[in-house]
Amino acid sequence: MAMHPEEFLRKAAEARRRVTEIEREAVEQQVRQGAVLIDVRDEEEFNAGHIGGATHVPRDALGERIAEVVPDKQTPIVAYCGGGNRGALGADILQDLGYEDVMSIAGGMANYKAQSEK
Repeated sequence: MAMHPEEFLRKAAEARRRVTEIEREAVEQQVRQGAVLIDVRDEEEFNAGHIGGATHVPRDALGERIAEVVPDKQTPIVAYCGGGNRGALGADILQDLGYEDVMSIAGGMANYKAQSEK
C-alpha cells in the first residue's frame, strides 16, 4: 500500500469524521438494496482488480463525472479505494456535491477482501 503524505492523512482523518464507514457485510447489503459501488482509485489500480459490480470514477474526477453515473442524488453510494483514505475523501466530496446517502468502505478494498477470507 502506498505511503501517503502527512497532510493527506490528516485530511482523510477529517473526512472519516464526516462520512459513514461500513464493513463488508453492510456493503453487500447496501448493494443488494440498490447502492452504487464507486471505486475512486486510479485507472491502473482499478484495472488491476476491483470489487465486482463497481463503477470506476477516480476521486479527482468525481465532480465532473459522478452525475453521469449517479444522476439521482438520493441514490445510495458506497465509495472505496485500496486502504480507506481516498474512499473516505471521495465520500466526503460526494456529500459536498449534494449526494444524501453516501458511505465509504472502512479500510478500503484491503479490509473488504480480508473480511471475505475469515
